[in-house]
Amino acid sequence: MEKAIKKSDVLIEALPFIKRFYGKAVIIKHGGSTIGDRKLTRGILEDIVFMSYAGMKPVLVHGGGPAINAAMKKLGKAPHFVNGQRVTDRDTMHVVDRALSEVNRWLVAEIKKLGGKSYGLSGRDSGLITAKKIKSSIDLGFVGEASKIGTTLLDRLLDANIIPVVSPVGRGTDGEIYNINADSSAAKIAGALKAEKFFVLTNVRGVLKNPKDPDSLFNTLKSGDVRRLIRKGIVASGMIPKVSACLLALKGGVKKSHIVSAALPHALLLEIFTKEGIGTEIIR
Repeated sequence: MEKAIKKSDVLIEALPFIKRFYGKAVIIKHGGSTIGDRKLTRGILEDIVFMSYAGMKPVLVHGGGPAINAAMKKLGKAPHFVNGQRVTDRDTMHVVDRALSEVNRWLVAEIKKLGGKSYGLSGRDSGLITAKKIKSSIDLGFVGEASKIGTTLLDRLLDANIIPVVSPVGRGTDGEIYNINADSSAAKIAGALKAEKFFVLTNVRGVLKNPKDPDSLFNTLKSGDVRRLIRKGIVASGMIPKVSACLLALKGGVKKSHIVSAALPHALLLEIFTKEGIGTEIIR
């Protein structure tokens, strides 16, 4: 009986949040090492399907580093990175595109198994992501950034209560396809859709005051706080692109950005539908 009461308390706490976010777009970026864990990813997809049934409009933007590395290994190609960017020659670009397409198909199939409606998209199709080649002192090859997001197809899918699953590959005005960072692609899509929330799933609880202490979590940060933490070196290494994507989404008009751990069961639902949350929210 006591257990049932506690469950009802959870539902009652969630009710005002369900009302508030009904009909609102929410963009989730999932990638990195955690996307290679299929059991963990299925749990994340359960949350996304729940959000859809609760009347929200989720969009999943995914990476696929482990799948890309595995595909390259089969071909005898060693991955090469410069400042965190994968050097991508033409052959590697084809490997990246194929590997991301396979991840995309699997994610769509899993969402359908869970009872959700879903449709897979590559950013290079239907004018979804227009890419611009990244210029640097070392030529990275076919590595780009999103210069423009076309939302026509996304809007149609969301209006039909279908969950779009987006692979972060873009097409340049030169007709070439480019490998684009999934964090920044997701942030750009969130801004273009004027999403209510933008989520980056990662392998830590959120932004930490002390990276060695998982309990030193910042629950809420303002954009200025984030920039200050970067200058001080408290936010460093792999967390910089995550928080940078959050700031980019806010700049694009998103209400709130969130960084949460992909490893915590139902982290998305706990961050959205509870007062305390479970990760770090970043606001303007």
